[in-house]
Amino acid sequence: MKEIILFHEYEIMSVAFFANELHLSPNYFDYLVKKKIGKLTKEYIQSRLIESAKEKVYGTNKEVSEIPYELGVKYTQHFSCLFKKKVGP
Repeated sequence: MKEIILFHEYEIMSVAFFANELHLSPNYFDYLVKKKIGKLTKEYIQSRLIESAKEKVYGTNKEVSEIPYELGVKYTQHFSCLFKKKVGP
């Protein structure tokens, strides 16, 4: 699954998106991910996004508010709040 997330880094990422890519229902896909890695798919996707964002923030002089655009995140304000909550100010 990590490869899929990295491959689709700049597309809208959701449980439904990945389930559709694998021809599974979103609920069944979420069940399989939870069983395999112990996290809900949404939590795993968020953690991968946060890691990508951290690499971009710490590797450049960009502001946290600029990074969601580069990652293809639709709701940038929500992502900025999530990033600050998970990583700190």
